Amino acid sequence: MKVLLLAAGRSRRVKPIEDKNFLKFFGMTLIEHQLSRLERAGFKDILIIAGAHNIEQLKKIAKPFGAKVFEQKNLDDGMADAVLSVEKEVGKDDLFIVSSNDIVEVKAYESMKKALKSNADSYLLAYRVSEYFPGGYLKLSGKRITGIVEKPEPGKEPSEFINLVLHIHRKPAKLFAELKKVSSTRDDRYEVALDKLMKERNFEAVPYAGYWQPVKFPWHILDLLKYGLARTKRKIHKSAQIAKTAVINGPVVIEEGVKIFDHAMIQGPAYIGKNSVVANNALVRESMIGDRCVIGFSTEVARSFIGDDCWFHSNYVGDTVMGDDCSFGAGAICANLRLDEKDIGESGRNKLGPVLGSHIRVGVQTSLMPGIRIGSNTMITSGLTIAQDIEEGKFVSGKFEIKIEENRAKLDSGKREEMKKKL
Repeated sequence: MKVLLLAAGRSRRVKPIEDKNFLKFFGMTLIEHQLSRLERAGFKDILIIAGAHNIEQLKKIAKPFGAKVFEQKNLDDGMADAVLSVEKEVGKDDLFIVSSNDIVEVKAYESMKKALKSNADSYLLAYRVSEYFPGGYLKLSGKRITGIVEKPEPGKEPSEFINLVLHIHRKPAKLFAELKKVSSTRDDRYEVALDKLMKERNFEAVPYAGYWQPVKFPWHILDLLKYGLARTKRKIHKSAQIAKTAVINGPVVIEEGVKIFDHAMIQGPAYIGKNSVVANNALVRESMIGDRCVIGFSTEVARSFIGDDCWFHSNYVGDTVMGDDCSFGAGAICANLRLDEKDIGESGRNKLGPVLGSHIRVGVQTSLMPGIRIGSNTMITSGLTIAQDIEEGKFVSGKFEIKIEENRAKLDSGKREEMKKKL
């Protein structure tokens, strides 16, 4: 069986994060975690679909796993073009299509493998939802799938199962042929082809009730981080240098070369990446810190995803997603709560800080408001309040009016002497 791992998307909805496949969770990229899960479930023959924008990086990641990488030429044609891109490589083998956007447990892949004992032509992972989800719902007759209804009106769902992109097709020649025949004005040719094939072939639902997290929007990164941190076990590398007055509570991973200074506190679950520094009086809680970061004096990082090579000094970073190589001047903060305490945008979250790309500089005493997006390669000068999205590659500054006049105020030196006596 050939596994087709779809990774060619442009990650538009997760911007300003450039490519979610390369987000590092606990020292490994997201795509590496996907490959590792597939291997643990016993799938070895893996094909990765890439786009021109990420093919070279995917080739480097694929090599240790023995996976092959293929380029999808027409990204606007969605899954149909992705599947047809590997037609010759798949040949007569069975085909297992997996989305890199859907994070599931190893048992989901194992369930798909066990389902092969039946005589169905295709198998789709069916996830039971307890509340409305704006996705594709399965029309079922027993285990047989008779159709997929995309985004039905709430209350008109054909079942309580939605379609996750973990699909196995036995003898996929008919799938390839149908993909070449069907046409659509949208990028749903794959779905249209499935709908036609369901009328003549046996499609079987494989129920799954384990963990599932789509990664489509930036706040999903925080959801996935929370899931990973909840499974963290305490591990401190022998090379880590930890001051005697530092406090390490709970399940905390401290990687090679980390330095933790006096009176710093790390409240687990938390992860501190290789060669990072947590300075005096700093607090890290329920967060992941990437490699070579400096969590400077009196900085607090709470419930946040921090990439590699980020530097802070006397900052507050709450419920924030941050790419690589970001630096904050003293007193700059990431606000995470609206004054009216309502949910932030479409996230459905009460607390959400800004989302930052990579290679960003923020000046001293600048405040980034909840839920805004800051594009990569941006510089923001000092003393500003940023309450709107900033596109990538921008230089952001503000104008200040300073009034200067004669000083008519006089110091009362006697007051200071009185204060000294009270000390």
